[in-house]
Amino acid sequence: MTALAHASWLGQLDSALATVSDLLYSWVLMWLLVGAGIFFTIRTRGVQLRHTGAIAASVVGSRDGRHGGITSFQAFAVGLACRVGTGNIVGVALALIMGGPGAVLWMWLVAILGTATAFSEATLAQLFKVRRSDGTFRGGPAYYISRGLRLPILGAVFAVLFLIANGLVMPMVQANAITASLQGAGGLSPSLGAVLVVALTAPVLLGGLRAMARVAEYLAPLMALAYLVLVLAILLTHPVQAWEALRSIIEGAFGLRQGLGGLAGGVTAALLNGVRRGLFSNEAGLGGAACAAGSATVSHPVQQGFIQAFGVVVDTLFVCTATALAILVAGADVLHPGASAKESAGTLTQDAIAHLVGEWSRWPMALLVVVLAYTTIIGAFSYAQVCLDYLTDRPGVSRALQIGAVICAGVGSVQQLTTVWTLADVLLGLGAIINLVALVILSRWVVGALRDWEARRGSTASDGGQLVFRGDSEYLPAPLPEGAWEGSRDR
Repeated sequence: MTALAHASWLGQLDSALATVSDLLYSWVLMWLLVGAGIFFTIRTRGVQLRHTGAIAASVVGSRDGRHGGITSFQAFAVGLACRVGTGNIVGVALALIMGGPGAVLWMWLVAILGTATAFSEATLAQLFKVRRSDGTFRGGPAYYISRGLRLPILGAVFAVLFLIANGLVMPMVQANAITASLQGAGGLSPSLGAVLVVALTAPVLLGGLRAMARVAEYLAPLMALAYLVLVLAILLTHPVQAWEALRSIIEGAFGLRQGLGGLAGGVTAALLNGVRRGLFSNEAGLGGAACAAGSATVSHPVQQGFIQAFGVVVDTLFVCTATALAILVAGADVLHPGASAKESAGTLTQDAIAHLVGEWSRWPMALLVVVLAYTTIIGAFSYAQVCLDYLTDRPGVSRALQIGAVICAGVGSVQQLTTVWTLADVLLGLGAIINLVALVILSRWVVGALRDWEARRGSTASDGGQLVFRGDSEYLPAPLPEGAWEGSRDR
């Protein structure tokens, strides 16, 4: 095959994959995720509204590691590492360009719905998790599809899709973002960037799931907090512009003021772009965060459901909103609704911060992007590790995946592989559809676990102040299959 023919074949493949990806993410998954959010909000009787206090307080005590394994907070941090990524910087900027300020309100709405979905998939991941010989747990979509639906082959299909996308392709994508950011801020060459990326990722990825959880436990929350503090300082020093930004969000969402639409114009653009950004930023229902949730050691499945729901709040209502407000406060100097091109989204947030606090902020913002991309590599690979552990427990295979991920990170640092990235999007989208169908079918288990928590809350059936859950709870549809919970049995 000649080079020209090879290039033509790759171009056709990339075009076909892009078409499938656009169909999946622009229409199919978007409405499936919205529908799932509405379904679980109704099915759980508005768990995110009835138990707002429990969700807000879920972080308290979540770092308790006395039971061994991965703590609830570590699992939360791993999910947060993937949720709070470069999409919170670039994706929100793109939503503002395409949908105008009103997109932010619709982003908030889908986040509120998404908390019910995130709660449900995390609770299911806990219910059907399995204990490993080293004292840790594994859970997630592959496990509840296999053990809950009794479809182990379909669970394996999900595991393979997520393993490839998160374990091999995601390191390439995020590594490229790291080197691009360093090159843009300080002129660092891609080859030096590749050495840096490999040096940072190799010790953590080769260290296994516990090492990934320990790194994410500190890096992900600290970076999110630092970013929120920076934007809060901007808002406090620009109160008039901050108030005007909030007004523009409300008015733009409902078309109350002309000139606030995005490139497509009007309420429709605001709704579609806000919904899309919100859905794919908080990841609720996509299946990844459930892999992290199922690895946690907790005394009741609902506890991890609450803390993963809190992750959606942090991601969308806090971090994404902070990005949007920073851009809107900077105003017309950096944002020109209806005129900006998609390419400007890559630097729009950095431009806004630099305009408001000074050019010195470009390096710190570049560092932020680097850390966000780095933690996303760690979080995504942990999902892949959980999926691989579902498929096999051979240490050699696990080591091969870890080495492969480091190599992919190095390759992705020096060159863009658009076709591979698009393929990953398609694989993740197909896996998400499988996950959403399983979630809906297994929703009665979520409701049963929630009813158990509500019934036992405040009772004497506790261990050191924590609720004790049994796999043969009378509130469940049936006793859980033998696994991680006392009282579970073969069914």
